[in-house]
Order: sequence, then C-alpha cells, then structure tokens
Amino acid sequence: MSRHGVLLINLGSPDSTSVPDVRKYLGEFLMDPRVIDSPWPVRWSVVNLAILPSRPAQSAEAYGKVWTSEGSPLLITSRNVKQALQNQLGEKLVVELAMRYRNPSIELAMTRLKEEGITDLLVFPMFPHYAMSSFETAAVRATEVALKLAPNMRLKIAQPYYNAPAYIEALVASSFEYLQAPHDHLLFSFHGLPERHLRKADCSGRHCLVAPGCCETPNPAHETCYRAQCLATVRAFVATAGVPENKYSVAFQSRLGKDPWLKPYTDLELVRLASEGVKRLLVICPAFVSDCLETLEEIAIRGREIFIESGGLELQLIPCMNEHEVWLSALEKIVRNEFTAGRSTGTQVQPVARFAEGSRNSP
Repeated sequence: MSRHGVLLINLGSPDSTSVPDVRKYLGEFLMDPRVIDSPWPVRWSVVNLAILPSRPAQSAEAYGKVWTSEGSPLLITSRNVKQALQNQLGEKLVVELAMRYRNPSIELAMTRLKEEGITDLLVFPMFPHYAMSSFETAAVRATEVALKLAPNMRLKIAQPYYNAPAYIEALVASSFEYLQAPHDHLLFSFHGLPERHLRKADCSGRHCLVAPGCCETPNPAHETCYRAQCLATVRAFVATAGVPENKYSVAFQSRLGKDPWLKPYTDLELVRLASEGVKRLLVICPAFVSDCLETLEEIAIRGREIFIESGGLELQLIPCMNEHEVWLSALEKIVRNEFTAGRSTGTQVQPVARFAEGSRNSP
C-alpha cells in the first residue's frame, strides 16, 4: 500500500554562532559545485585558502546579531512551518524538514521517511525561483540520498512557484500593513547570482543575458532563468498590490567574489535611492520565505546603516512570509496541487536532470 510524504528543504544555518560551527557550515556550502561552480582544485583553493581563513569570524559576528535564545531564526521558522503544514495535511501525509547544508540533514530526514514507510515523496525545495545554487542543488541532493537510502521510493520534485497565485497572494497579504504605512519607495531585493549561472542554465546558450529584453520576451529558457522568474514575481506582486510603476525598483544582494553578478547591486541601489531623495524606504526580499541572515542582518542592519549614511531617514524591512496564516494556507495549496498534478513515476529530477553533470564543471 502506498504512503505519501513531503520533504521541505531550506538552505540551512550553522549549528551555533561559534567560529568552528560557522566554518563547517561555510565549508559545506561553498564547496558545493552548484554554488562555486569551478573545477574541484580551484574551488578547494578558493574556499580553503581565500575564504575560510577569515570569513567564518566575520559571519559568526553577523549571525550573533540575529541569533535567538532558541537558535537560528531560519531553522526555528522552518520547523514551525513544517509542523503547521503537518497539522493542515493530516496524518495521511508525513511531513519532514531538512536543510541542504548542516542540520537537520537530508540524510536524516530521508531515513525517517523510509522508517515511516513512505513510498511516494514530494521533494519541496522552499525556494520560489529556480537557481542551480538553491533549488537545483536541493533537488539533486535529495535525489542522490533517496537513491542510496530508499531506492524504491518514488520521488516527485515540486517545481518553482514564483508566479503561483497562492504564493503571490501570500506575499502581498504578508506585506499589506507595511505597504499601507507612509513610504517613498519599495525595493525588491533578491538574492544575487553570478551572471554565468544564468548563461549555464540557458540550454539554448542564445537567450539569457544575450537577447535584448531577454527576461521580458517569452522563451523556454525562462523555465530555468532565475532573473526572469524574479521579475515575473515583481510584475505579479505590483499588479496585485497596486504599487505605482514609479514607486518600486529591483536589485540583487549578497554578491561574493569579483565576477559580475546580477545587477543592480542592492547596496549600491540603497545609496542611489537615498541620494535621489528617497527618505522612507521599504525593502522586501521575495526569494526568501523565511527570515534569515540575508534579511535580518544584511538588509535590516547593514542595509539600513548604508541607507541612512547616504541620506535616507528610515529603512523598513518587510518581514518574510515566515508563519503568516495566508502563506501557510498557500503552502498547503501548492503542495496539494503538486500531488494532484501527476503521479510520481520513480526517482526523478525535473528539470534539474539536464544540469546534473554539466553544472559541476567550470563555465
């Protein structure tokens, strides 16, 4: 008899704010070939010789500013969302939570699902948009672990939900009270990616960041184009929320290294907006469903400092959807739709399979 389960996967956090724990987390994260997509010797040298000697102490200090008495904000929220979804779906579906990096691990979650007798599993990366360094790595890793620990379990990979009506409705609902407060401008800040990641995800090699207006012109490449999907989220949000065209802009944060990343950069955009007379700024981060270091420290603390030092008066972070009731209802709806959209037909990865090997190589 078949039994169904759901595996929620988020990015992850260090086990604590200690420098050794942060070093372990960063080492695991940055050595992922879908994060730093260079050949192994180059990646090892960059991570172990250029980043890990100093970065863990800096990151540990940043984590310390957002850590709670219960631990990582991302992990706490993810656990609460997992339990809420379990309550909503009932006992017929088993819900587990895993982090792509550190704990709780995908291996632990998959072991528990196997022990529960799960035969059909929906793998749900909690990233609304497709990127090989978030959605793809979570989906591929879950598939690898399933093949090793539960080879007879049938997997279905939930697809990015960047324009799902339920997601957009929840994003707008969780932002409503902030949008009603006086403000001059709304900045959509998405996590950044190296430009080469977009080119690598474009199977045609002729559209992303090549064709004029590539993200606005419909194309099959958009199925795996992070930037096009981010902009689609923005268009749906502003249309639903009624945000005037001249009162919002888009930027990308968290760049690492010297290679070109998606532009404009959030930190520079904060300076530009303040210098152009924006005094009260709202910032929303739709690529994250749960508040984390990138929202609570990078935007709400450092970003606010940059904005005020550049002439602004107030920067208000719109919190992520976290445990908002409309988001919990939306998540349940999206999960149920994935189950009813088609039966799982064996361990599979869609559409990440086409990049399962190629994305491990340097561009």
